[in-house]
Amino acid sequence: MTTSRDSGQRLQDLARLRRVRDRIDREYAQPLDVEALARGVHMSAGHLSRQFRLAYGESPYGYLMTRRIERAMALLRRGDLSVTEVCFAVGCQSLGTFSTRFTELVGVPPSTYRREQAHQMAGVPSCETTKVTRPVRIREAPRGASA
Repeated sequence: MTTSRDSGQRLQDLARLRRVRDRIDREYAQPLDVEALARGVHMSAGHLSRQFRLAYGESPYGYLMTRRIERAMALLRRGDLSVTEVCFAVGCQSLGTFSTRFTELVGVPPSTYRREQAHQMAGVPSCETTKVTRPVRIREAPRGASA
C-alpha cells in the first residue's frame, strides 16, 4: 500500500527528473556529467541514474548523447561544417566516441550521413526533417523491421 508520503516523494522525484531532462535539453553542448546533474537536483548520482532510467527508459548519459547526436544530424545536414567541427559544436570531446555513438544511433558514420543527407533533404522544412531523421536505437526498432 502506498502512503501519501511515498506518493509525495515520488512526485518530487519526478519533478527533479524533469528538471534534469530539461537541463540536458538546454545545455547539451556544455560539459555535463551525472554527478553535476545529480548535485543540481540534490540527489546522489546513483539514485538519479536509477530513477531517470525508470522514468525515461535510458540513463542520463544516454539521453544526453541522443540529444547531441540529434543536433549533430541537423548540423551535418546543413553541410557547411566538417564532422570534427560538428563533434565539438554539440559538446563531444572525442571524435572517436562521437563517431562510434553516431554510427550506433543513426546506422552510418557521420561523414557518410553528411554526404548523403545534405542532398536528400534539400528543400524539406527543418521541422519535417527532424521528425523523419530522428535516430532510432536498435532496441527501439519495430520487430520484424528490416534494416
